[in-house]
Amino acid sequence: MMCSRLLGVILLITGSYALYDSSSDVVELTPGNFERLVINSDEVWIVEFFAPWCGHCKNLVPEYKKAARALKGIAKVGAVDADQYKDLGQKYGVTGFPTIKIFTGSKHTPYQGQRTAEAFVDAALKSAKEKAYDNLGKKASSSSDKSDVITLTDSNFKELVLDSEDMWLVEFYAPWCGHCKNLEPHWAKAATELKGKVKLGALDATVHTVMASRYQVQGYPTIKLFTSGKKTSDSVEDYNGGRTSSDIVAWAMEKLAENVPAPEIIQVVDSDTMKACSEKPLCVVSVLPHILDCDAACRNGYLTVLARLGDKYKAKMWGWVWAEAGAQTALEEALELGGFGYPAMAVVNAKKLKFSTLRGSFSESGINEFLRDLSFGRGQTAPVKGAEMPKILTTEPWDGKDGELPQEEDIDLSDVDLEKDEL
Repeated sequence: MMCSRLLGVILLITGSYALYDSSSDVVELTPGNFERLVINSDEVWIVEFFAPWCGHCKNLVPEYKKAARALKGIAKVGAVDADQYKDLGQKYGVTGFPTIKIFTGSKHTPYQGQRTAEAFVDAALKSAKEKAYDNLGKKASSSSDKSDVITLTDSNFKELVLDSEDMWLVEFYAPWCGHCKNLEPHWAKAATELKGKVKLGALDATVHTVMASRYQVQGYPTIKLFTSGKKTSDSVEDYNGGRTSSDIVAWAMEKLAENVPAPEIIQVVDSDTMKACSEKPLCVVSVLPHILDCDAACRNGYLTVLARLGDKYKAKMWGWVWAEAGAQTALEEALELGGFGYPAMAVVNAKKLKFSTLRGSFSESGINEFLRDLSFGRGQTAPVKGAEMPKILTTEPWDGKDGELPQEEDIDLSDVDLEKDEL
């Protein structure tokens, strides 16, 4: 009687700690079978390192079982009780629960996706595709719908977010959170629309608890803004906008306009100064009259107008450059500038090699109307001549002074003996 009671207690205890029973498609992995089944296998494995007492691990069970069932015959899904087999967990860098890794033989990578059956299946199929292409000696093509949302962790947060000059919107989420799942497609769409302006990241706050705790994340999803420029403790603020992609984009662009400094109006004097064009979504190129045709006050008047417009459109993250008429003839020819005199302006997309020319007046209102139309996708464009950005000559930068005519050389005629008939 005593033995049967004791056995019942033991079964009760072990049953309460078993997350995956023998009827599950999730394979139980131990130090005794791990190398044989996983490391020496030709198959792709998704492996969860769990602790039986871990609440997040328990929440994961239904989705993990569903993934194992869906991947049957395609990839293997296993689980290690890393609380019981601590050495095995430590061998693969497990410091928290659950930790999920994808194994292809001895190679293993951390799984950082959503904790849903669909996401596990996608990750397994991606790894299987990469393995198959490796066997062909080729690199697997990347997915055309790859998300522009950057995966953040405790280990990369400082480098990617805090040490950067970029503006960031960071979502702190939980894989089981319904609101987070509803937000996911909107977050991905907003990340694509804001690419090159504001970076969007996502951090699983149930795994990467250091950063979640640091920023006092108490509910999911929590969204924080990290302003552009050098980050301090005051650089973070709460997001209080809507949850659709258009809401997120509008809120981010408003914050960008508040935080982004006005662009510098750069004179084109060498190839380095043209980086303001190549690294920006669009670049505003002005060609101002020669200094002998427009003195310092005149030129500074044009530059002041450009500076005001640069500040007005600063949230667009455009580049702004100018050159003196005749100094960069290849640039003028490529953008069809100067045919109607100076000043002249064109806006160029250096990546697509297309440009649009200002046809109206080179005035604040005329330029503003031109740029406003372009910002709404209106206006005619043409391909850059030569199908490449032109070569830039190295010239001297303007010193801010008026131009001076070259001095005429005085000719001394006192020593010249001229005959009368030569006069």
